[in-house]
Amino acid sequence: MLGIARNADQKAIKDAFRNLALKYHPDRNKEPGAEERFKEIAEAYAVLSDPKKRAEYDARGFEGVADFSREDLFNGINFADIFGGLNFDFGVESPFDSFFRRRRKGPLRGANIEVDLYVTLERVASGGEEKVRFTRPVTCKACHGTGGKGGVAPRKCETCGGTGRVAYSRREEKEHVLIQQITPCSACHGRGVINEHPCPECNGSGTVEQGETLTVKIPVGVEEGMALRITGKGMPGPPPDGIAGDLFVVVRSLRDPRFERAGADLLRTVSMPITGAVLGTTLEVPTLNGSTSVIVPAGTQPDAILRLEGKGLPEFGSDRHGDMYLRIRLEVPEHLTREERELYERLRAIKT
Repeated sequence: MLGIARNADQKAIKDAFRNLALKYHPDRNKEPGAEERFKEIAEAYAVLSDPKKRAEYDARGFEGVADFSREDLFNGINFADIFGGLNFDFGVESPFDSFFRRRRKGPLRGANIEVDLYVTLERVASGGEEKVRFTRPVTCKACHGTGGKGGVAPRKCETCGGTGRVAYSRREEKEHVLIQQITPCSACHGRGVINEHPCPECNGSGTVEQGETLTVKIPVGVEEGMALRITGKGMPGPPPDGIAGDLFVVVRSLRDPRFERAGADLLRTVSMPITGAVLGTTLEVPTLNGSTSVIVPAGTQPDAILRLEGKGLPEFGSDRHGDMYLRIRLEVPEHLTREERELYERLRAIKT
């Protein structure tokens, strides 16, 4: 499952899990099946990283660990320690935690919120903090979420018994069929309650819109579209004791006039005169860290690609850097001086 040798040591097991988990975590990988693959990888690590569980697995295979609960498997594993070195801790609850907790009956959660955060390529390269602004509904403090003035809860609709629906039945004697029609309750408009004295602050909704600004940690080499989870900053849960959902900050790269991003690589188109391509030349091109000189060899063809190794973005979760690729575009002069035309004519005569 982790792609390691049977006699692999703990460091090799930890490194393999770390790399695969970063690849398949569903906050980063939106492909179908990524979440299930992530869980399988985590379960494999939980077994192989514990000497007793590993001995049971080596002796009896999957049967040796089949009786372990999720709490038994993941108890004692410090995921923050494994991923903290990659800046994967975004200053909030670890994004791994929710996958390894047994779901218990309890308060209902509100929906998650997703917002885009656009950052410069320099921020991608260096990491650091960025502010994200968003608006979400929060529980109205004036009515404590009841929607009623002074916190008084709306009364249950007597017409529909609080269901928000009314059923009408009729029997067709000829066909001996009972026809039932269900429609929204006209008395409460399908809400199930009647709010005779709505809260003036929230107009009876129980929530008010609130703008917030948060500081999030951008990991070095953050990938395009990576989602950073902030726990408890989503939509409020259903009253009376619902808990808020989560906020997902989706990181996007700002458009940069110098480069086009392709993963950890950077692409740039460079225009140069024909003479430079024929005879060779040196170009000064921008990078994320100033500029660098690039030697264009003689005989370079149109649309040739020159690779500048290590001049791209850092790869997320790695010490490696991507490359920069320069596409050569040749400038064909539209207007020639008399001297230039004579030289081109002589060149054509030589070639023919």
